[in-house]
Amino acid sequence: MAYVAVKGGEAAIEKSIELLKLSRSEGKNSLETEVITSRMKQLVDRVMCEAGFYAPLYAAISLKQNEGSLEEAVFLMRAYRSTLTRSHTSLELDCREMRLTRRISSAFKDIPLGQILGPTYDYTHRLINFDLLSENEEELEAFKDEFLGNIERLSTPMKAARVSDLLREENLIADYEKDNTEPEDITQEKFMFPASRSVKLQTLFRADTGFISGVAYSGMRGYGASAHPTIGELRCGYMEIEIAYPLDTDESMVLGEILFTEVEAYIGSHISTSGAHDGLGIAIGYGLVFGRAETRAIAMSILDCALNNPDPSNPPNDEEFVLLHGEPLEMSGFISHLKLPHYVTYQSRLDNIRKIRRENQINGSNATSEYGEELCISDE
Repeated sequence: MAYVAVKGGEAAIEKSIELLKLSRSEGKNSLETEVITSRMKQLVDRVMCEAGFYAPLYAAISLKQNEGSLEEAVFLMRAYRSTLTRSHTSLELDCREMRLTRRISSAFKDIPLGQILGPTYDYTHRLINFDLLSENEEELEAFKDEFLGNIERLSTPMKAARVSDLLREENLIADYEKDNTEPEDITQEKFMFPASRSVKLQTLFRADTGFISGVAYSGMRGYGASAHPTIGELRCGYMEIEIAYPLDTDESMVLGEILFTEVEAYIGSHISTSGAHDGLGIAIGYGLVFGRAETRAIAMSILDCALNNPDPSNPPNDEEFVLLHGEPLEMSGFISHLKLPHYVTYQSRLDNIRKIRRENQINGSNATSEYGEELCISDE
């Protein structure tokens, strides 16, 4: 595809950038990055997920810089992440060790430790609270002091085994052949089709939230009850990130902790590829994301299960469609590039239409363009 560079427009471009700053600075109060990270947590979480980069402060700066534009913030985060040196690789996480803040199951009423609702909008009235117009910091501090003063502190972090462990004890989970190969890294090398499960999960982790939600929804709506999941377990909490101790690989050291949401979705039944039982078992889709992005994690779990049963005729089961088109940078970039100069290519189209019109006027009949479209010529 050919482009023509914009010439002589440096001054206009500089003024355009200054207008951006003017647009961002409208209003009396400057938006502090600390306010974004502490009061807009789910927005920050989404940026970090789609950037594949856990850095709340940088996500807040990116959002502030781009007036809250998600696609631009993700672009900046990805670009900055690519400049960083990877010093260590974390040890494998086991979400059974998660310090829980929320844990529910739609499949079972009674689960070990019980249902932990935690912070969620699921049970709130979807009505605008106009009292927030007059909310102030003093009221918020008073509420926090009262709430925290009336709760009982746990002596140890709340942790729990997975609900699916109970089903595994009954041999009800579909068995798969163990795969101990080293996971591929999509940030270091291009992947090929058919993609490994590690590639699928990494790509879904960084995919556009709206895209994976829409594709997962299409699978639930269009392809029968077998594609309709039940949330076996949704858990949200903090996980410690550990690396091998540099001087002793048998020891590890904790770098900090990150808030995650993990989902295991039970989807229909599946014929196992191994195992001693009759071959019938429950298929599990898996989702893991930064922060409290529950809809995103559920959509990821649905598509994980769908992609494990490939079918090019169904979009949710088509790994090439899902993995290639959910990439937020390529998606927004390819659409946004239409704003760039296309003078040469479009003029060639117009020249082709004019040429066919002239020939049509000479021949007295309609003609077809190189794109296979019939050109209807007016007498005017």
